[in-house]
Amino acid sequence: MTIELTDSRIEIEMADSDELSLDMMFDWLERMPVPEGYRAEIVEGAIYVSPQRDNHWDIIAAIYDQLREKYPRKQLKSDVRIDFPGHLNGFASDVIALRDGAVKDHKGRWRYEDIEFVAEVISRNTARNDYGPKLETYAVAEVPVYLIIDPCTGTWHLHTLPKDGKYHRYLTLDFGDPVDLTDTAVGLTLTTDEFPRD
Repeated sequence: MTIELTDSRIEIEMADSDELSLDMMFDWLERMPVPEGYRAEIVEGAIYVSPQRDNHWDIIAAIYDQLREKYPRKQLKSDVRIDFPGHLNGFASDVIALRDGAVKDHKGRWRYEDIEFVAEVISRNTARNDYGPKLETYAVAEVPVYLIIDPCTGTWHLHTLPKDGKYHRYLTLDFGDPVDLTDTAVGLTLTTDEFPRD
């Protein structure tokens, strides 16, 4: 096991992770003393524990509030484990909207097949996951809408039309520009003018 500690994250990489299952890794993680105010997820077999920042939460809350125009509270999730295709991917996404009629699997977890929308708010030290492995995984899982919000640059990045393991439509604009999702399963426009920058 390798543990890397920086000011804003703890990264744990398990040796021989091919032999581990996500359930085993999360069981181990639950027994670990993760500090309050931190969230943990597993991306390609590596455990990432990162702090929740105030700006980060404000953006998540703003997205959640706007999605409530369409989605009932029980269809919106934040920091809830969902297992995704690929090698040991158990994500705790910032915001997820589930389709109407979504059901949990036999283990009592929400299924990635029922996701209509995912938003990830960038943290400096885990940005490479959101722009890299998570982007690829969400495309493979055919999540219809993946929105990356980057308070470091004051930009947002919209990925839609997943097919054959990649997104075929991409748009990036600045905070202040609306995110038009009216031609997607979401059917709303999200405002970004009050998103705080880091």
